[in-house]
Formats: sequence, structure tokens, C-alpha cells
Amino acid sequence: MNTLRSLVFYLVYFLAILFFGLVCLPITPILPLQGRYKLLNLYNHFIVAWFAFACGVRYEVRGREHVPTGPVVILANHQCEWETLFLQVLKPPVCTVLKQELLRLPLFGWALRLLHPIALDRSRPARAMKQVLSQGPQRLKEGLSVLIFPEGTRVEPGQRRRYNKSGAVIACRAGVPVMPVAHNAGERWPGRHWVKNPGRLSVVVGEPIATEGRTPEEVLVKVEEWIETQLALISEVPRPERMTEAAASQLPT
Repeated sequence: MNTLRSLVFYLVYFLAILFFGLVCLPITPILPLQGRYKLLNLYNHFIVAWFAFACGVRYEVRGREHVPTGPVVILANHQCEWETLFLQVLKPPVCTVLKQELLRLPLFGWALRLLHPIALDRSRPARAMKQVLSQGPQRLKEGLSVLIFPEGTRVEPGQRRRYNKSGAVIACRAGVPVMPVAHNAGERWPGRHWVKNPGRLSVVVGEPIATEGRTPEEVLVKVEEWIETQLALISEVPRPERMTEAAASQLPT
């Protein structure tokens, strides 16, 4: 049953990409940036809703009242594609920090380019870091929130990776709060397998963490502790123990 549901899901998923790419994409460049987000976010709304319906997923979203009105830096754990869609509709408009390879995808990548993302070459980490730290505050000044996955890449449920402090640095430099988000989407939408799993998908939005008077390191500690605490509560896959500093230092940023 899960295989059949997943096949049906992906059939409509690819048709949606084709429809939005052919119908909405030609209109998008003539719109102002805010209008582009509103139009292209229709795709994100549709896929999030279609995934729940087609694959038997029940959403539980807690903490929506914590979403502020002004720009923030959103820091969330990264397990699969789902959260990249959902977080766009949770706090629009959002500038996403992503790998530049995504911009080369037909239709989907072309749409991403029109939303002024921060696209990084992960083969040049030093340059990528400078790019994030220079462009991130600028996007915040423009009124966009900035979405960063501090783990840097997708992490399987039940695994753990060192958090990168670039998002906390951006927030501290711009003087905006950090909004932490935790979810277990990878248990429903596996990152390395196309078959989806029915069940409960939980998202928890934390209270914004003020950055005034705090160092990026202090902010990052609070973010990581909060996200890991929430993951331990909502995840069906047991969370690993906190890594020692020596073990963490051996992992790539």
C-alpha cells in the first residue's frame, strides 16, 4: 500500500512541477520579489497538502504563535525535502541557503533563482562561509527571513551532526532573533528512499531566541539544545547521545 501511495504521490508531484513551471514560471520574472514568493509558494502549499493526503500523513504543528512578524533567521534540523517546502510557507518570504547545484535543475531550479536564494559552492567552504555572512544580513535588511540548516546537509533520523554557527553569526550581526524549528519529517519522507511512510509528522516552532548581548556561540548552544530536546520528544527513532567535543571536531562543518 505504501508503495502504491508513493507512486501516486510522485505522479502528481511531477505533474505539479510541470504545471507550475510552464504556467507560473513565465509570469514570475515580471513580478516584484514579494509577488514572486506569493505565486511560487502556491506550489509549496500544494505539495505539502498533497503529501499528507496521498501518503496518509497527519500533521501536528505546534508553536505557530511563536512566529514573529519581522525577519528572523530560521534554524531547523534537515532530514528530507519536505521541510524545505513547509518552512517556505511557515514564515514567508524566506531566503534559503542552499547548494548551488539545485539552481541547475530544469523548472525547479529556474524558479529558485527568481527568489534570490544564497546559493553555495560546497566544494569551496571558506568562500561559501564568506558568501553566507555577507549576503545573509543583506537579505534580512530587505525584509526577508533567512532559512539555514545548521547541520549543513540532510541527516537521517536517529543520527546527529555538528551544528554550524553561520546562521547564529548572521542573526547576531543583523540584530534579529533566531527562530528554532524541530521536526521528524524524515520518518515520513525518507531522504534516501522514494517510498513514503504514513503516520504522524510533528513540527515544533520554538520561541524566537534574542541575539542582543549574546555571542553566536551562545545562541548556537541554545538552538542546538532546544532542537535536540524537541527531537527526543517527537521522534520515533531514538536520538543518539550528545557527541563529545573530540568526536565533533572530526566531523566536517
